[in-house]
Amino acid sequence: MDRITLRNFRCFGEEQTARLAPLTLLVGENSTGKTSFMSMVRALWNVAYRHEVPDFKERPYDLGSFDEIVHNPGVKKKRLDTFEAGFDSTNRPGKKSRRSSKTNTAYPHRFEVIFGKDGTVPIPVRRHLSHEKLWIEESFEPKNRDRQLRVATERGSWEFQSDSHVDDLLDRTHYRVNPLFYSLMDAKDGFAPLNSSKEISEGDLKQLFNLCSKSFGISIKRRPYASAPVRSRPRRTYDPDRFSPDPEGDYIPMYLADLSLRNEKDWEFFKSNLEDFGQDSGLFDEITVKRLGKSLALPFQLQVRKSRGKRKGPWRNLVDVGYGVSQVLPVITELLRQDAAPLILLQQPEVHLHPSAQAVLGSLFCRIAARGSQLIIETHSDFILDRIRIEIRNKDIPLKPEDVSILFFERQELDISIHSIQLDEEGNILNAPPNYRNFFMEESQKFWGL
Repeated sequence: MDRITLRNFRCFGEEQTARLAPLTLLVGENSTGKTSFMSMVRALWNVAYRHEVPDFKERPYDLGSFDEIVHNPGVKKKRLDTFEAGFDSTNRPGKKSRRSSKTNTAYPHRFEVIFGKDGTVPIPVRRHLSHEKLWIEESFEPKNRDRQLRVATERGSWEFQSDSHVDDLLDRTHYRVNPLFYSLMDAKDGFAPLNSSKEISEGDLKQLFNLCSKSFGISIKRRPYASAPVRSRPRRTYDPDRFSPDPEGDYIPMYLADLSLRNEKDWEFFKSNLEDFGQDSGLFDEITVKRLGKSLALPFQLQVRKSRGKRKGPWRNLVDVGYGVSQVLPVITELLRQDAAPLILLQQPEVHLHPSAQAVLGSLFCRIAARGSQLIIETHSDFILDRIRIEIRNKDIPLKPEDVSILFFERQELDISIHSIQLDEEGNILNAPPNYRNFFMEESQKFWGL
């Protein structure tokens, strides 16, 4: 995603546009819509790439029912019945995924969704995908369950209307194709011309099928990973169990234990990366999974230790080394794992970390963004932001200034405005609004008695 737009969504009444980059930082006061923004980013991804009806109550974001999500314009104004969002995306030439050696070709496209209400639940009632003069639009009416599909190419525009397969429209996760792609397959023999267009041709359909496949691909991608602002507490001993990712990081001990057993080579490589971060941040020098017996079914512990020169310190249980290690471990594990999600959403990853460790975390964000994942991070840490600026200036990591976006969320009466801030080659902040640093300037003036 390169650019996202929001309208009538939570605290965003007027349309807001925000530039997204491989590494995007969300900054601003509390209760200015940063969590809502991240929730919508995930929702758009799931609608576009995972072909799901988004759950706005899914952890770690709980935005409530439709009436709590749609923008409330005030007591004297009529309550709105829709909210909308969209994004622009470009597959840049020369950009390679960290998991693929293939180079993408440029294909800029825009995807838009209007959300309506089905009972108390927000659902997509209109999807619109476009590239230049090509577009596909699918509408759904919850009350009568009618579906309408409209398409256009350079030769004209066409419409297909039917009440068949309407239930599939809201639940097509079992198809390994984009829902718009599937709708085209369903309707290709029944399009009626609009605006005196000619009959739709096989060439028109081929262009429209290409629009779907080039924009989103065919296969289902891994869902975005979203972390909670407060992660799980460490335990002294863990029992072997099945695991699946969760926002609080409860699964991390089992993931590490499973990896250490399943593939010794992969574990040593992953463990080495964890320890590199631990050493740079000063949190730990080594980490290990300690089995409490020979059987794999017996409990285990996570232990870390620090060293001083050639002198090795004692192994210590995760419970005994403070919250910094246990709170950051889920974050760095998700960032460093080989099958990392293509989109990672982090809330306050700096929780319980010393400023020096926060700075090292900023460097790690730069390295991961340069390798191919897209990171969107809500933070209150100047140390993370400043380290990212330093990395841009020093050019030790292949991350360009345009690969970083800072989004400043500013309260304006009942609404929130989003300001997109950029960096230059020296890491300087560009085009920041007047209120961006007001608090810090005022505090400095108070200190100096000005």
